[in-house]
Amino acid sequence: MKLKYIFPLIASSLLVLSSCDDNLMEWEKDPDHGAVTGAELPLELVEKISRYEPLKSYTNFVLGNGIGADLYMSDAAYRKIVNENFDEVTPGYAMKHGAMVNAKGEINFTTIDAFIAETKKAGLTVFGHTLVWHSNQNASYLNGLIAPTVIPGSSGTNILDVAGLKSGAFTNWSRNNPGKGITVIDNAGLASATKAIQLAASATSAQPYSLQLTSPNVPIVTGHNYEISFYIKSDVAGKGRLSFGSTLTNQYPYKDWYNTGGSFTEAFATTSAWQQVKIKLAPGDFKAGSTTFQFNLDLGYLPNVTYLIDVNTIAVVDLDAATGVVNLVSNGTFNSGITGWTKANGATDALSAATSANAYEGAGAMKVVNATTDAANQWKTQINSMFTSTMTSGKDYTISYMIKSEATGSVRCSTTGTTARYQGDQATSTTWKLVEWKFTANGTETGLNFDLGGTAGTYYIDNVVVTSGAAAGGGATAPITVEKTDAEKTKLIGAAMQDWISKMMTHYKTGVFAWDVVNEPMKEDGTLRNGTEGDTATDYFSWIKYLGKDYAVTAFKLARQYGNATDKLFINDYNLESRLDKCDGIINYVTYIESQGAKVDGIGTQMHISLTTDKDKIAQMFQKLAASGKLIKISELDVRLGTKTPTVAQQASQASMYQYVIDTYKKYIPAAQQYGITIWGVSDSVKEHEFWLPDESPNLWDANYVRKHAYKGTADGLAGKDVSKDFSGELVKK
Repeated sequence: MKLKYIFPLIASSLLVLSSCDDNLMEWEKDPDHGAVTGAELPLELVEKISRYEPLKSYTNFVLGNGIGADLYMSDAAYRKIVNENFDEVTPGYAMKHGAMVNAKGEINFTTIDAFIAETKKAGLTVFGHTLVWHSNQNASYLNGLIAPTVIPGSSGTNILDVAGLKSGAFTNWSRNNPGKGITVIDNAGLASATKAIQLAASATSAQPYSLQLTSPNVPIVTGHNYEISFYIKSDVAGKGRLSFGSTLTNQYPYKDWYNTGGSFTEAFATTSAWQQVKIKLAPGDFKAGSTTFQFNLDLGYLPNVTYLIDVNTIAVVDLDAATGVVNLVSNGTFNSGITGWTKANGATDALSAATSANAYEGAGAMKVVNATTDAANQWKTQINSMFTSTMTSGKDYTISYMIKSEATGSVRCSTTGTTARYQGDQATSTTWKLVEWKFTANGTETGLNFDLGGTAGTYYIDNVVVTSGAAAGGGATAPITVEKTDAEKTKLIGAAMQDWISKMMTHYKTGVFAWDVVNEPMKEDGTLRNGTEGDTATDYFSWIKYLGKDYAVTAFKLARQYGNATDKLFINDYNLESRLDKCDGIINYVTYIESQGAKVDGIGTQMHISLTTDKDKIAQMFQKLAASGKLIKISELDVRLGTKTPTVAQQASQASMYQYVIDTYKKYIPAAQQYGITIWGVSDSVKEHEFWLPDESPNLWDANYVRKHAYKGTADGLAGKDVSKDFSGELVKK
């Protein structure tokens, strides 16, 4: 057999002639790329396909490819195909919120920076994908922003008489200077249905004592330290202090009012947000022989300010009082480090001390980093502390602790000893959580373990108490959980959107000039998603749920504000070819967005289709999109076959469908509105289909990076003719 004009690819290790059949070629496995998925093609067709030019040579509009950034950087053969055949690339995942934003909201640009630098060298542009979507988000971070605030309980038993405040009668409390009024009102405290003291300064208020509430006498013990704490906020910026009766050596002390190790000042500042004031009185602050003290809440510095103090949080604690609780771990507060705690299993850097910024309360907490996820072997990251004494057989014990994690996580406690005990797995989140574990001891328990190997992440643990009898709790009074209001959630999520979009657009202002700003905003019936769809994926977050219908308006305005004036900004969705009502819906939404002052340059239709997709509806979709007047982009085109081992006939039908889509796009979308077409994926290799269409064969190259029949259909569609019709030279039999 004599062959003419056979593309050099045939001579490679990817294709070999294994028989004397003049019409068929058999495929050989390439160990670098996985199992062969293509059926045998007629040899004459193989020759034709091999002689085609790179795809981008057949069109004047932008020809793009949706690719894996990691594969592009690591696989030379994959990169060569992309570089030779396409003008533009869209990173499939690496440029999304979930891939780039960490648990603290910080953006890691490293991967995409390297990717853009490499594509620039090849003469490719990058299409930004995607700024605002409900999937592939760092949902743990975003949900953490709007999670309830957990307010620590007091440091010990409250010895302040607050009965008069709770009743509203102010029994034993003195409203010395009431200003506009000092009252107790319902449903105004930190948590719902809790009371607050409302103190309103007059229009002429100028001295701290112009608005003053005085406490009952508080008993003291010589040589003991005391702590005064409460939560306060004001309708506008305010200012206050605590002053004291004659039993203190200094009745107007300067204090570190927030107990943070900061500076000592005359007064504390208040805002519209709740904050805790917490100060300490040392034995030397009291005059010798004193048995009681009183304090004044002085809030008269500024006129026309109204303050709220949560009744349930105002407390005085004797820090040196006998607690009645014997903690079997010697260092459960971590205020002076992690002495007494050791890493039993895990990475070298698994255990460390956290600062007060990551503590539930006090000066520190325990930080544990677990690098791997192994749900069946939680012990692989394990932190241990030995009990100060062995537990007594038959006695009931309670282990309690506060825990949070930088993302959704899991914790389990266990005991050391002859017969270990195991707590059930406990879910953790970015919000502090009180966990209690009760059991009856068998007398062999010698220590406590925190088993954190189940879910990778960073964990913070504080206030560990192991005691017999009743629950130890998270303090002398239970923690208070404060839900954020809808208005607060809207403000926080709006700020997060602005931070994300502004930083992405600014950072890539000289490297990316076209973006998917809003992705998949529509339901199948053409109405707008509203955040109640119930997606439980861990990376799901609905921006519209908190920002409303105008979330896309805001997104487009931000992208335009921080990007280039000439950037092309798109909205994008799927199934527009199968649900024409959805196509109408996204066009109408674009009209609405622009009616609110934002500018949308283009509409992307993804077109993940199959051989059974209705061709008439495809044509109708393009006609509708053309009528919008916007740039139109086929943004994620692939044609699935329902198998990874397609027949020759299936491959021919796939080629025909690719060509039909391109022909129809060019027929109905005016040239001025043709942004271009992006083919989603390069090949049928398993490397590209771990998460997207596994066990399928939707692409233009097979698993061995060999051109399929679909390559010819695509090229002919782009060229507007059968390119191979004019080829000279044919297979010649000898």
